[in-house]
Amino acid sequence: MKNLFKLTILLLLLSFVTSYGQMKQYHYKRPLKGISKDWHSIILPNPIFSKVSKDLADIRVFGITKNNDTIEAPYILKTSRDTFEKTKIDFKSINNAHNSQGYYYTFEIPSVKKINQLNLDFAVANFDWKLKLEGSQDLKEWFTITDDYRVVSIKNDVINYQFTKLVFPNSKYKYYRLLVKTKKNPKLKIAHLDFNIVKKGKFRTYSVRNISQSVVKKYKQTIVEITLDSLVPISYLKVNIASKIDYYRPFKLEYIHHRFKTEKGWKENYYTATTGILNSVDNNEIHFNTVIAKKLKLTIDNFDNKPLNISSIDCKGRIYTLTVRFDDDANYFLTYGYKKATKPNYDITRFLDKIPTNATSISLGDEISIEKATDTKTEALFTNKIWLWIIMFVIMFLLTWFSLKMIRNKQ
Repeated sequence: MKNLFKLTILLLLLSFVTSYGQMKQYHYKRPLKGISKDWHSIILPNPIFSKVSKDLADIRVFGITKNNDTIEAPYILKTSRDTFEKTKIDFKSINNAHNSQGYYYTFEIPSVKKINQLNLDFAVANFDWKLKLEGSQDLKEWFTITDDYRVVSIKNDVINYQFTKLVFPNSKYKYYRLLVKTKKNPKLKIAHLDFNIVKKGKFRTYSVRNISQSVVKKYKQTIVEITLDSLVPISYLKVNIASKIDYYRPFKLEYIHHRFKTEKGWKENYYTATTGILNSVDNNEIHFNTVIAKKLKLTIDNFDNKPLNISSIDCKGRIYTLTVRFDDDANYFLTYGYKKATKPNYDITRFLDKIPTNATSISLGDEISIEKATDTKTEALFTNKIWLWIIMFVIMFLLTWFSLKMIRNKQ
């Protein structure tokens, strides 16, 4: 019985140790350099994105103490992004008129404030107009803010597209006069004057290794394949089109989610990142939720039109930053590369107002492969929950059997 109890304790200890192996379960680590405070920030470098899970759930900050204990430091993961602050400006319409040049709309702002955006809504559809916006302080002398600004509306059974937003430099006038250069009454329904403050987030620009274009005549599509140097987080694409014609083309942007091998070779499984419209009015900047990818595919519907001439493509991604709290004295490592890891759950996520926004940045050392123990098979056996349950069942069965046997012997 004593030997049986010893065996039970040993098995339980083994299961406990292997369940909390922590760093041994991961494949890579990078030493953290320059820790001197309770809070520091760490900018994640591009090379790690080819080795972390798609949802970044396997990122950990582990520390090794002087007693060789493994501890875990909590962190918050943040991404850089643009922030927008919009202020609606009160105004009143004081004059509507038209002449041979077009239709005029005059607005008065009771309390002079800055504006930099004018949003319009017209009652008519299917138009292509040029606009002129002027400003004045006294309704006598007018100054041009923007001219030949193009607005477009396309509406039919296939397409429903409208671009009627004017964006211009910050202006501060008491009166604004809008000229719609058309002989047909545009029937302006609504106008909004706004002042937008855009704080640009920091983004990484990625070099594009290769762009290949092909036209699929059967489906009247252009397929553009974009290959980068490595797996990176991407959230922005700008399509630079050399064609000087007016165009309006729906598109679908996809990325390789994973590759798999078949009898005929390797196949690529694509997921959709976003869809939208490429057109000659806008700047063709495509924003979408971050995807970690090395290869993208842009499918453009040409309908019965000539394929567009794409001169280049710009690719960018958000910067990922960890804000980490270091509670104990230890040698810390950024650790990653464990597919079975789930996202950590730290208390600090519930106290975001107490996390410093300007934590000092620290650097990362070179990547180190984490050596696996020689008893990898044994560890894998015990980290499998099914095997643990089987072992526990066997132990309970043996304990019960020996107990019953002892009772019978006493009788």
